[in-house]
Parts: sequence; structure tokens; C-alpha cells
Amino acid sequence: MNVALLSKWHVHADDYARQANQNGQIQIKVVWDENTDRGQEWAKKLAVPFEQDLKKVLTNPNIDAVIVDTPTNLHKEIIILSAENKKHIFTEKVLAFTVQDCKEIYEAVKKNQVKLMVSLPRLTENYYLYSQQVLNEGLLGKLTSIRCRLAHNGAVPIEGNPNGWLPKHFFNKEECGGGAFIDLGAHPIYLTNRLAGPVKAVTARFQQQSGDEVDVNSAAIIEYESGALGTIETGFLSSGSPFQLELYGTEGALLIEDQKIRLKCKQLGEGWHTPDTLPNALPLPMEQWVNSIMEGKAPTITESDVLGLTLINQAALLSQAQGRRVETAEIMTIKHKV
Repeated sequence: MNVALLSKWHVHADDYARQANQNGQIQIKVVWDENTDRGQEWAKKLAVPFEQDLKKVLTNPNIDAVIVDTPTNLHKEIIILSAENKKHIFTEKVLAFTVQDCKEIYEAVKKNQVKLMVSLPRLTENYYLYSQQVLNEGLLGKLTSIRCRLAHNGAVPIEGNPNGWLPKHFFNKEECGGGAFIDLGAHPIYLTNRLAGPVKAVTARFQQQSGDEVDVNSAAIIEYESGALGTIETGFLSSGSPFQLELYGTEGALLIEDQKIRLKCKQLGEGWHTPDTLPNALPLPMEQWVNSIMEGKAPTITESDVLGLTLINQAALLSQAQGRRVETAEIMTIKHKV
């Protein structure tokens, strides 16, 4: 499968290039970038040609698929163009800023019979699969609350860079659509969506540092249709913050902190229990994407996961802007970005 890399804007672009090179069914053939200098440098590093004209890349019959790591505000245009040129698409989260835009992208993908994969990698991890297993087996009883935190120190000033180690463009609201919540917060969002089910309402609060256009410290309270309550926390200002996923129910609790997993439930008796084994991790999103194209295997990451991620982001942004609780039913009626 011959692949074009479309932009090195996102910090994960190098990771995807490496995954592509390690996949025996992918060959990187060309690089395009909206930033010519950056694209030329990347192409040289990868020992492939650089093409400045995106149309030439997308109309090239020898290119089967694209890996899109452009600024998020370019996703819709470039992904739809790619689909219309019969190219399969792998892209970074989030797919687009609004649910309506996501739906239009999927319409183009289905119409042109190509495969789209959005990278939501933590849905393949063994701790997520274990959490889902615990819920499915009823070990927690009825889920009453869920909390997920993922934060790092990317915006903490360091010597030589007052903005921290994150690229400066990660603080550009036009390109990113937001800051910590839409980027790093995506992982807690799609994990809790999967585990807790359909969302009823969102109340969010975003904090900015002086001079920033976007949030660098963020939290949201999520109300689920099941009656459970969720808390999502993220930020670019936390040094040493562990990943945390906590599930609480009427019959027990499951606590995950980095690699440490503890379960307490009535069925297992008194005290905390550590699982002897965990489920095997699923193939990473890129491998699932390739398998769906080459072998027709249905990926475990779905359109519903992708739409649910944007739904929470869109509701949270409106909640922050208007200082109120936002029901997701309201977001589903919005046709264009507010």
C-alpha cells in the first residue's frame, strides 16, 4: 500500500511515519506539508520526494492512502479531498471541530468507499480492555461515577522556551480549535465515553495562562444517560502527573494509576485485588486501518467513538463560552460552528 504523508504539523507525525515504516504492508512514497521548509526537511529525513502541490499527491494513481497530520482546522477539507480521490485515510484526533463536520467527512468516505481511521490508541490498551471486562461481568454493580485524568508539563516554561516543550502552534486556537482539552483531553474523553455510555450533558471549565489563546488546564463534569457522573481532567501544566482511570459502582471500585491496577468488589471478598493477568492489547489503530483495507477486517475503533469525541469537545467549548451546562441534544442540532 503506497502512502503519502500529509504534514508534520502534529507532534505524533514522526510516530506514525515510524509505524508505517515498520508495517510490512505500507510504503511511504511522498511527503506534502503546508509548511514547505518543514516538509522538505522531513522528506529528506525519510529519503522520499517532497511534493508541494497537494492536488498532484491526491490525483497520483500510484498513491493508495494518506496519513493526515495537518492542523486540525484543515482536516475536513483535506480528508474529503482525499476521499474524493479514492485515497484511504489515517488521521490524528480529533477528526473535526463539530459533529456536523464529522458527519460530512463520513458521508464522503462512505460515498467513495474508502477506509478512514482516527487514531484513538488507548482503546487498544490492556487496562481499557480489563476495565470493560470488569464492567461487563458486573463486578462493580451499577456504574455510578467515572473519573479520568491525563496531564503533562508541555506548557511549563523551560530554559530557552517560555512556552514549554510543546510546539508553539499547539497554542494557536485557529489551527487547534482549543488547547489541552481538545488535544490531550481527547484520551480521557473517548475512554470514558466507551466505558460509561451515551452522554446527556457537559459542564466544562477551561483555564488559560497569560497570553495564551487556548486552555492549558481543564476539567469537565459529564452526565451520562445511565445516571452515572463523570469527571475528566487534563492540562499542560502538570509535572509528574500519573494517568488515572477510576470506576465506582454500587458493588465495587476499580482504580488504575499508570501500571498499577486495583479492584475491590463484593464478589471477590474483602480488600483490594490485583489482577493476575490482563487481556491482550489489540492492534494499534494504524495496524487496524491497514487490516481493514487489505483484509476487510472491521476495526474496533468506530465512527461512534470518533463522533462521541467531537460531541464532548463541542459541548465543552460551548459550556465554557457561555458559562452553563450544555445538553448534548443541543449540539446535535447545530449545523455550523458557533
